Amino acid sequence: MDRNIYFVGVDVGSGSARAALVDKHGVVLKSAVKDLKTWKPKPGYYEQSSNDVWDCCERVIKDVTTGINSKQIKGIGFDATCSLVALDYNGNPISISETGNNEQNIIMWMDHRAHEEANSINKTGHEILKFVGGKVSLEMEMPKLLWLKKHLPQTWKKCGYFFDLPDFLTWKATGSLTRSLCSLVCKWNYECSTKTRGWNVSFLQEINLEDLVVDNFAKIGNKVLMPGELCGGLLPNVASSLGLLEDTPVATSIIDAHAGGLGMIGTIGDNINCDMSSRLSLICGTSTCHMAVNTKPILVNGIWGPYFSAMVPNMWLNEAGQSASGMLLDYVISSHPAGIELLRKYNTGDVRAHLKQLLQTMAKSKGYQDVSLLTRNFHMWPDFHGNRSPIADPTLTGMIVGLTINSSEDNLALLYLATVQALAYGTRHIIEALVQAGYEPFKSLLICGGLAKDPLFIQIQADSVGLPILKPHEKESVLLGSAILGACASQYFNNVETAIQNMGGKADVVKPTAHMKQFHDKKFKVFIKMFQDQMQYRNIMNDT
Repeated sequence: MDRNIYFVGVDVGSGSARAALVDKHGVVLKSAVKDLKTWKPKPGYYEQSSNDVWDCCERVIKDVTTGINSKQIKGIGFDATCSLVALDYNGNPISISETGNNEQNIIMWMDHRAHEEANSINKTGHEILKFVGGKVSLEMEMPKLLWLKKHLPQTWKKCGYFFDLPDFLTWKATGSLTRSLCSLVCKWNYECSTKTRGWNVSFLQEINLEDLVVDNFAKIGNKVLMPGELCGGLLPNVASSLGLLEDTPVATSIIDAHAGGLGMIGTIGDNINCDMSSRLSLICGTSTCHMAVNTKPILVNGIWGPYFSAMVPNMWLNEAGQSASGMLLDYVISSHPAGIELLRKYNTGDVRAHLKQLLQTMAKSKGYQDVSLLTRNFHMWPDFHGNRSPIADPTLTGMIVGLTINSSEDNLALLYLATVQALAYGTRHIIEALVQAGYEPFKSLLICGGLAKDPLFIQIQADSVGLPILKPHEKESVLLGSAILGACASQYFNNVETAIQNMGGKADVVKPTAHMKQFHDKKFKVFIKMFQDQMQYRNIMNDT
């Protein structure tokens, strides 16, 4: 009998660690969350503690497995943000911070300190850069490693191991030094195609990181596994701490956004094409990641990839995104005088609900059928934290047109709406780049993450791109994705594809509002013009 078989999915996001108890049908039965510590020593610097991250993981795993027979927990999967973890030769945390505090040993994905290092890498024009849209991002690991070597040389000498955070978690759980193909290919410039697989020595030498080649790449990993492959079993001390069985299978990890893509991509919606390459997955949290898979490699300027087997085995992945989405919406609220007052009364979710109600009242008073019409003369370019895709320029900044001397709640509601729209136009900009490069037109979007709980955000995404959006019934797609990996490692399912088919579940379909197409087409023209104008301003100021 396999009626009571469970898998545990663990997700480490930007602000919290979460775990879920998931059954064989992909239903999340129980979940838990624990907030993480984050240091912000300078503007653009974001640091965390690997000790704190692991402690939080243990707590949430114990929370969801308490009262469950440990024999019924068949596999565990981990996902996490693509943040850089530094350890010494004994496996202890070592500071990556100028403060010297060893607890601050993680440079987060959103950390933008390595701007100069990213530029220097891109100036090499190395052939491998074609797999990251032509430019390495300062959010990736090689620029951060180069920053560490350049700015903290004594620390650099003491570093014995570097992990992407998802791989750090599997190492803590199993003691295995294996790395995930997902993390290395997507964030470490590791080569993987149908013909080539491995670290590119000439690239490491050319960017002044040749010391990572020493001892067969011991510091950055020399054994690489596919997400979902058996990484190892729980160590005795870890199993004892968690109250689980020693050697419980642990899957090779995956990046958090990719876990969301994995958890959604097999979702079934009424009358919606199920072909994976016809779908674009949006994982919307602090930032938004846009995941597209194809049977053939497609190079897209300004968009990462193609990465072979980085998310779905034997398919090529292109990864785009917006560096700030949920973070931007939070900032818009917290920096506005009316938002400051509202946050004293309500939590962030209730503030957003209040603003949506205001927008509906405002639209009704003007006789508008749709709230989006309120921003006919209010426009935003949303790159307050740089552009990840498809322009791939971290120096881009935000722009707003339509400001008045008005600090009312109504004004904040308009600003909030314009921000939601701008994020949707960013998705449309990414879709156009993918299709122009060779993707067939997409048939639908899939959406998960914190912003997927907002009906206004989803509807405006659908209206802006003119495509239906699938909203999975299982709201925790990221946790489901990591649990799918645990199911594969346990051998309950033979491979990732079978696990996706059996655990993917169903989705509600949100259709675009047909009569709003012309309005959003016009707004998108303004959106692109704002970018062009920003470039013109720079050219004027740089003209000698």
